[in-house]
Amino acid sequence: MTMNSRIQNRWQRWVNHRIPRRDHQILGQRNIFILPTGAGLVFGLLLLIMLITAINYQNSLIYLLTFILGAVFVAAMHQTHKNLAGLDMVLLKGGEGFPGEAVSFLFRASVKGHDSLAISLICEGSQVEQQHVLQGESKEIPLMVYPSRRGYIRPDRVRVESRFPFGLLKAWSWLRPESFGIVYPRPLPAPDAQSTVQDGDQASQSRSLDGNDHADFRPWREGDLSQRVLWKRFARTGEMVIADWEGEQGSPQWLDYDAFQGVDRELRLSYLASQVLERMKTKQPFGLSLPGQAIDPDVGSVHGIRCLKALAVFGLEKPREGENLPFGTRRTDSARYASSELNRGTGS
Repeated sequence: MTMNSRIQNRWQRWVNHRIPRRDHQILGQRNIFILPTGAGLVFGLLLLIMLITAINYQNSLIYLLTFILGAVFVAAMHQTHKNLAGLDMVLLKGGEGFPGEAVSFLFRASVKGHDSLAISLICEGSQVEQQHVLQGESKEIPLMVYPSRRGYIRPDRVRVESRFPFGLLKAWSWLRPESFGIVYPRPLPAPDAQSTVQDGDQASQSRSLDGNDHADFRPWREGDLSQRVLWKRFARTGEMVIADWEGEQGSPQWLDYDAFQGVDRELRLSYLASQVLERMKTKQPFGLSLPGQAIDPDVGSVHGIRCLKALAVFGLEKPREGENLPFGTRRTDSARYASSELNRGTGS
């Protein structure tokens, strides 16, 4: 680890200790930082040059102008700090959405005793600028973040900043939310697949009365699983044909994780998310079957959102205090899985 990395890690630990993770934060002397901007450094350098010139030539007008501009700089410092002092920030709720789309985190800002002017909220890749919070009033400020994958989403730090009135200094602090949002799987058109879930007497009805399985034959379409192709017929005729066997069909009301054999978990979840959205649009009743979890068939947007949330967090752990999860996580039980595999390999 380089010296720069060590310094940065120590700084982050110090900030995290000083600003614990919570949804309600009141900014004050303990957690507000202030430094000159680039323009402020140039302004200060010019004041120093003017002061040296005044001393060298003993010119009263230069003295007067230097002290007036110095007083302006000090007043700007007090006003910039005052913009954040006493600012009460509350995270009302974390948003929900799909990867690549805006997920909103809604904050409420209020202040007592004075106005807070030109407040900016900044998170990686997104910012909200020039928000004025007036004395005795509250203002709701949505901050959009853009996740790249499904799961829980919780910004590690949201920077609250002000450079008002002259941009010579910047005062800032951080918000470290405790609550999180949800990112659904990216929906992808699902290939034809039959549910393996049998619903009541559906299993007995899926067989024909004479005890034989019947099948519907259709041409192969992109996305169909290779296991369902009639390869012998393809070798004989050169036609790729899919057989939909009645005896293999499960309940049409169930969206089944195990129906998509031969693909990885994320792709299965994307297929199921697409099917959920389609059923919500057509207002058809459906249930969701996941390993270790089943949501009974129902209809409506509330039921659909519940299913999408189940897909979003499937196999993931909830964020805990101390974890840095800037834009979602894929954290799973991989550590325990690796440990079990190691123990199995060593025979322990």
